[in-house]
Amino acid sequence: MNKSTTLLKRENPFRKIKISKLVLNCCVGESSDRLKKAARVLEQLTGQSPIFSKSRLTIRSWGIRRNEKIACHLTVRGSKADEILERGLKVKEYELKSTNFSNTGNFGFGISEHIDLGIKYDPSSGIYGMDFYVVLSRYGNRICQRKRSKKKIGKSQRVGKDDAIKWFIEKYEGSLI
Repeated sequence: MNKSTTLLKRENPFRKIKISKLVLNCCVGESSDRLKKAARVLEQLTGQSPIFSKSRLTIRSWGIRRNEKIACHLTVRGSKADEILERGLKVKEYELKSTNFSNTGNFGFGISEHIDLGIKYDPSSGIYGMDFYVVLSRYGNRICQRKRSKKKIGKSQRVGKDDAIKWFIEKYEGSLI
């Protein structure tokens, strides 16, 4: 083989898919002591302090007023995101529905009990469910987000639904239901 064919055989590093960020959301539905306890659970899980989300509307039947804190969320990046996602997928037994994946190449799922993630049960805080949302991107995605010399990313460089499903099956040996 000559030099040009060996260069073609190598895989392009900018085609690899990575986890851009993992967003954890824990919605309690009320601004009380339960919300503070849910925030403590998220802080135990990640080591970061969560941000509180406010409601947009007043819904009397649910007992929610406008601008009332009802949920907490946080964003995790890097190797910690990989580790937490691994634990979340282990709870789901590495099985996701195809409807969990969006057309933009992101996916999300929920768990009903945070105890399954390996956090020790604390009777004073209770049990909370949470949502995982994973944003996938390829290397070089910063080109469309940087401040100086912003450029557009071509369609072949974007992560699609099929790419995300293939990445999930290859990396985590998962299956679709």
